[in-house]
Amino acid sequence: MFQQALAANGLVAILRGLRPDEAAAVGHELYRVGIRIIEVPLNSPQPLDSIGILRNALPDDCLIGAGTVLSPLQVEQVSAAGGQLIVMPHCDRQVLAAAKAAGLFLIPGVATPSEAFAALAEGADALKLFPAEQIGPAAIKAWRAVLPTGTALLPVGGITPDNMASYLQAGASGFGLGSALYSLGLDAAEVGRRAQAFIQARNAFQG
Repeated sequence: MFQQALAANGLVAILRGLRPDEAAAVGHELYRVGIRIIEVPLNSPQPLDSIGILRNALPDDCLIGAGTVLSPLQVEQVSAAGGQLIVMPHCDRQVLAAAKAAGLFLIPGVATPSEAFAALAEGADALKLFPAEQIGPAAIKAWRAVLPTGTALLPVGGITPDNMASYLQAGASGFGLGSALYSLGLDAAEVGRRAQAFIQARNAFQG
């Protein structure tokens, strides 16, 4: 299921700051324009409530998960709330193991090849290259030469429709989209318009 959702366009919506009262509207709009993976960071207001609302509101082919997951306890909480995906800013083996033991999909954050290989050994479904500004397209191209074929690489941090092409050319599989997609105060329609701009940029590169 993870690979199918990622294949839609390779984009993960990161909704940091999302409130439960806006979760359904934002989620429906993102789904309408084509986003199939949505992440609510755990440092958002009542994130577990928002995860549950999104899971109940959206079709089964849309993966809902949590970001900024820092402990095995949080993995358990996300799973209990209906989350299917764990996204981390780091590569802590205890959290990696807890996510896989719970049967959840997993995108850990990595910043070095050593972390990348360690995460893959623990069963990571994709790698979050974070922060993308630090790693950059040149590093991604170098990583591609040594990582297993088919490894999904998702740069996160500072990604905009205007700078996606250089990462894609270097071998990125997709992206995590943060404040350029959603920030506190944006209504669902604006989030949808921004998501469409990202999707169009992605499709233009493919086309």
